[in-house]
Amino acid sequence: MSAIRLDGIAIGQQIRAGLRAPVAEFTRQAGRAPGLSLVLVGDDPGSHLYVSSKLRSAGDSGLDAEIHRLPGDTPIDELLRLVDRLNRDERCDGILVQSPLPTQMGADAERRVFDAIDPAKDVDGFHPTNVGKLVQGRADLVACTPSGVIEILERSGIRIAGASAVVIGRSDIVGKPMALLLLHRHATVTICHSRTRDLASVAREADILVAALGRPAFVTTDFVKPGATVIDVGTTPVSDAELVAGWFEPGHKRRDAFERRGSLVMGDVHPGVEAVAGALTPVPGGVGPLTIAMLLKNTVTAAMNRLNGIGL
Repeated sequence: MSAIRLDGIAIGQQIRAGLRAPVAEFTRQAGRAPGLSLVLVGDDPGSHLYVSSKLRSAGDSGLDAEIHRLPGDTPIDELLRLVDRLNRDERCDGILVQSPLPTQMGADAERRVFDAIDPAKDVDGFHPTNVGKLVQGRADLVACTPSGVIEILERSGIRIAGASAVVIGRSDIVGKPMALLLLHRHATVTICHSRTRDLASVAREADILVAALGRPAFVTTDFVKPGATVIDVGTTPVSDAELVAGWFEPGHKRRDAFERRGSLVMGDVHPGVEAVAGALTPVPGGVGPLTIAMLLKNTVTAAMNRLNGIGL
């Protein structure tokens, strides 16, 4: 029996539909649409595609979205000056600087940029002020991917309170905020990582298993308790035909797609898990659409807070 597929595309559409009224109300009161500024540095193809999708979705939702493109050799100080200018721009309600930044900017570039963004405009939820509020359970602006996962669980009727939840991955962007959001909803949470002993056996205790480590097909059936809900956050491009042949049988639609394109985006969860899990987010079409939907929701929240003098 195959797992129920949790439809991130449909849930994302529900969230975006729910933004129409607050966007219209903000526009009526402010005399303009909520403003989102996207910053893209360099020529990473995946980042370009992702930012274009964000820009298109923002426009479709009635936001006034703009993109600032900087060459890959831009000095970090120039990027910080742009962030400062956007912080002071009254028509800008939300700022998102696309990750990853070029390595030439320095190992601490992303931290410096996150720290520089006005917390009231931090629609990624990465500023230390917003992270601190998240720890206390009172953040308005929360990292988009983890908050999107919560939307998937709650809107799909997956019970979180009292559940045993395991998060594989401890990044500041997904793993840590994911664990906090589950904890605030009364799950018993375990965070696993590369040094966790007997990782599969720990994961197998989970009623809700979140895989956010960026290793394609790493989570096999050995990691999954029968009937568990499995959330796959991974989005790794794969171009190795031998790997793909090991994951998908001839005639599988994903294998066919790989043969047409020469690559595919693979999640952290092995395809075989579908036969064991009770519910599963697919890749693509699972968590990804929610990340963008929550970005738009955060932008509207930031705009309304600024309009009402909250967080300034």
